[in-house]
Amino acid sequence: MEIASSSKAWHFIGPQASFRGILAVLSLIAAASAQTGAAKAVGTVTAIKDGSFVVANDTGGETTVSFSNSARILQTTPGQTDLKGASPIQSSDIQVGDRIAVRGEGRPGNVLIASSVIVIKQSEIAERQKREREEWRRGVGGIVKYVDAQARTIIVLNALASSGNPIVVRVSPETVIHRYSSNSVKFDDAKPGTLDQIKPGDQLRARGLKSAVGAEFSAQAIVSGTFRDIAGIISSTDPANNRITVTDLTSRKPLIVNVNGDSQLRRLPPTMAATIAMRLRGGTVEPGGTSPPGGAPQPQAQVSGAELGHRQAGNWHAGGPSADFQQMLSRLPQVSVSDLNKGDAVMLVATEGSSASGPTAITLLAGVEPILSAAPAGTRASTILSPWNLGEPGALAGEASPQ
Repeated sequence: MEIASSSKAWHFIGPQASFRGILAVLSLIAAASAQTGAAKAVGTVTAIKDGSFVVANDTGGETTVSFSNSARILQTTPGQTDLKGASPIQSSDIQVGDRIAVRGEGRPGNVLIASSVIVIKQSEIAERQKREREEWRRGVGGIVKYVDAQARTIIVLNALASSGNPIVVRVSPETVIHRYSSNSVKFDDAKPGTLDQIKPGDQLRARGLKSAVGAEFSAQAIVSGTFRDIAGIISSTDPANNRITVTDLTSRKPLIVNVNGDSQLRRLPPTMAATIAMRLRGGTVEPGGTSPPGGAPQPQAQVSGAELGHRQAGNWHAGGPSADFQQMLSRLPQVSVSDLNKGDAVMLVATEGSSASGPTAITLLAGVEPILSAAPAGTRASTILSPWNLGEPGALAGEASPQ
């Protein structure tokens, strides 16, 4: 099989997942090598020495790659649906950090003499990741209310992004659909899914194109999952074991929630919380401060975190539904279990958990007392703050993971 004959399309659903999409097309070429008995390697270039390349294989271990005199080396770009537009390059053009798929003759000692190579430059991967990260930020997210599989539409509720109105997400046959794992807080663990897997109550995030009025959204990619949605009061904390106990305001029952290195814990400054509460009540925000009903504008807090929160919240409010609320939250400093206190009001989204292991927090937001007071009766916590609730597709704080 010639490399250029591959016409396999690959898709991107976010910076980390786009990286996985790149692997898909590279793996396709490597898989073809197996059918012809040729050796293969797919991975990232980690070192260059004396004209040979050390490749960290995606399956583990390392391969040293040298090139035969007749080796064919092609460079392609993320987002291409085939290799027809790939450009021939020299081995000297390959750099550390580039992604490559190699096939050729295997030698002892994990050495491969390459006859065919596909290269995707690290800089182009990073640029693609940046673009997709922005696309996700401009997308929509919320709680699924209704799925019409025949019409290929999903009704999503998002109290902030759409001023309380439902959003119609249109799903075409070309829309890339992924589904979160039931026991993972990582966006990159999402697996390929189907429209019929999406159910009312699920949380959903989509990127694509908004209609002029913002009530409809044509999805290019969707990721969804079933998560626990909790608004409650912290009854105890266990920093030694990274756990908190929350009394759910709906069920009035205590729930032990695990926290790990992937959990996002943040606290809203009072001014930001008050501004969001004003938005939920349909009020306005003056440039100099927040204006709770029946009260004078509050002065901006003097601590730097509150100042940052107030400015960002005010800018978000002024920006309307399309403003980047999630980016605003991502700029707040992280807190730990030891920073949380008994009696704190929190909103959090967590994995479902199991009988052996309770739910694990994906994102927890403290300092939300004004928001819970302002929310309409029966409003779910994650509906208020979507698309914050689905974690960070592709590191929304601005740093794309290399894996």
